[in-house]
Amino acid sequence: MTDQSNSPRAARSGGRSARRAARASALPDHLRPVRAGLEGGTYNPLSATDMDKIHNAALDALERIGLADAPESGVAYLTNAGAILGDDGRIRFPRALVEDTLAKANRSITLFSRDGKNDLELSGSRVHYGTAGAAVHVVDVHGKEYRDSTVQDLHDAARITDQLDNVHFLQRPMVCRDIVDNMEMDLNTVYASCAGTFKHIGTSFTEPHHVPPALEMLHMIAGGEDKWRERPFVSNSNCFVVPPMKFATESCEVMELCIKGGMPVLLLSAGMAGATAPSTVAGAIVQAVAECLAGLVYVNAVKPGAPAIFGTWPFGLDLRTGAMSIGSGEQALLSAGCAQMHRYYDLPGGAAAGASDSKMPDMQAGWEQMCSNVMAGLSGLNMVYESAGMHASLLGFCLESLILSDDIIGQALRCVRGIEVSEDTLAVDQIAEVCLGGTGHYLGTDATLSRMQQDFVYPTFGDRTSPKEWAELEKPDLIEKAIARKEQILGEPAAARFDPQLDQALREKFNIHLSA
Repeated sequence: MTDQSNSPRAARSGGRSARRAARASALPDHLRPVRAGLEGGTYNPLSATDMDKIHNAALDALERIGLADAPESGVAYLTNAGAILGDDGRIRFPRALVEDTLAKANRSITLFSRDGKNDLELSGSRVHYGTAGAAVHVVDVHGKEYRDSTVQDLHDAARITDQLDNVHFLQRPMVCRDIVDNMEMDLNTVYASCAGTFKHIGTSFTEPHHVPPALEMLHMIAGGEDKWRERPFVSNSNCFVVPPMKFATESCEVMELCIKGGMPVLLLSAGMAGATAPSTVAGAIVQAVAECLAGLVYVNAVKPGAPAIFGTWPFGLDLRTGAMSIGSGEQALLSAGCAQMHRYYDLPGGAAAGASDSKMPDMQAGWEQMCSNVMAGLSGLNMVYESAGMHASLLGFCLESLILSDDIIGQALRCVRGIEVSEDTLAVDQIAEVCLGGTGHYLGTDATLSRMQQDFVYPTFGDRTSPKEWAELEKPDLIEKAIARKEQILGEPAAARFDPQLDQALREKFNIHLSA
């Protein structure tokens, strides 16, 4: 909330102070104006006929074109399930196989948090926002520069995410470029993320043989393999395809091990429209749907009903330059259309929204982040990935922007919540009370005060003061306020840190690069 307590005008107003105190008091979760899992789905860029056409086109592509480069184990799983291996090495998927898989696929997934306080229920059009990506740089807002991202930066991002109400999960947003060995990088990614947040975590593995030691680490953190399997609090973000229509061989092998290890899987198809996917919005969605349907068959062939997120994740491209245009209106439409297809299949799904092509948290970043975050939420996207802190077309992650994104997502969630129409909210009795012998205004009435927290989202950093008040407050700067909040969070012990005995055991077992 914007702190105006130093304003002389605020000091003169006891009523305003009372209202400010009322806003500051905590509400029970079920009365908060916004929260994780609000129901979206009111925005539908595709008609019912459009969705049928996309579905049939995807089935046609799977049956006629299929996917190449499946690993030997994948070929065995898929052909045993009913897929057909052609003489050209491509795996083709009969329509009946895909439809049978859709009929038995898991339709509701819980992504667990480590402490049980922020579990995410993925079903229907329930909306959740979080980080994601593999940025290789961190944005330095002081010097307006980019530098290589480190394991400390990842840990800091996790710690900040843990404190943000509207950022519901942490999928690894950046790569630990200070760790050269890939296995150590993967293991330290798990460690740094888990030591920073209790919220659900998503991560990737570069090689199949990295999965068993990572699972061993997670068993230790959970308190045993049985407890891990009961509540897996880390999922695998898996780029199982290399668009167009090829399996990513090693990623598929990683996926198989993660499924067997009890880890939920994000089936991530990330084609670029005009480069590795068709340039049209509809065509890019068709290819992404086809690839993820193939992945769904694969997952269920390994383990029927295994938790999998339908990750249609096509990106936009600026065809003038070949640069990614993740902050564009086309990107917002791609993700919203994908979300609609997830609801068409009644499958838990995720896509990218809320990232920016801007290099700094500036006005361009604001409009780009808000546009796609709102459209993704309104379309009922279960998992809105890359919704906070991501810049430079996924090359840079900004901790200050992560903090400011909490405000952006709060406003987006308020749009998702929509307009409540009831006898109470229609407010005819209030109108009568105010107009017939009342004060002639609604300020300070019991009805207004009783709903001011339930109905309104107040920005933490956004400034709503008048120019006079703003000057009296010494003209506060948005970025400076985010820096101060970042330093406050990072200056306190992480709530999610491991107890000393567990931390010592992890450090003895694994080469942990993060300072104790």
